[in-house]
Amino acid sequence: MKYLVKIFVVTFLFLNCTYASAEQKIVYIDVKYILNLSKAGKGAQDFLAKTFKDNQKKFMDLEKKLKKEENDLLSKKSEMNREDYIKKTDELRKKVIDYQSQRRASLDKLAKQRADARAKLFDKINPILAKYVEENNISIVIDKKDVISSNTEFDITNVIVEKLNKELPSLNLK
Repeated sequence: MKYLVKIFVVTFLFLNCTYASAEQKIVYIDVKYILNLSKAGKGAQDFLAKTFKDNQKKFMDLEKKLKKEENDLLSKKSEMNREDYIKKTDELRKKVIDYQSQRRASLDKLAKQRADARAKLFDKINPILAKYVEENNISIVIDKKDVISSNTEFDITNVIVEKLNKELPSLNLK
C-alpha cells in the first residue's frame, strides 16, 4: 500500500510538472552576437577599434621620442655640469609623467565610450525584446551562454537584431 501511494504521488507530481512546463515558452538570445554584429554594435566596435589604434600609434611615437631624449641625455651626461643634468632629468621626468597621465586618460575615455555604447544598445534592445516577448507570449528569455543545448528554433537572436537594425542603425560615439 505504501508503494502504491508513493507511485501515485510521484506520477501526479511528474504529470503536474510536465503540464506546467508545457504552458511556458522559453527562448534564448545571443547577447554577445547582438552587441558585436548588429549595425549599431558593429559600427561602435569599428569606431572604438580605430580610436584605440590611432591612440596607440600616437603614444608609441611619443614614447619613442621620450626614449630618444633619455638616451641623448645619458650620452651627454659627462659633458654637462651636475645642475644642468639634474634640471634636464627633472624636465624629462615631468614629460614622462605627463605622457603616462595622457595615456591613462585616453584609455579611460575609451573605456567610458565603450560602456556608454553598450548602455545605449541595451537601452534600445530592452524595449524591443519586451515587445517581442509580449507579442509572442514568451515566458522566459535566456542568454545563449547559459544554454547547454537547445533546438535552434528557440533562438530569437536574428529577429531581435533585425528589429534593432531598423530602430538604431548607428550610434554616435564622438
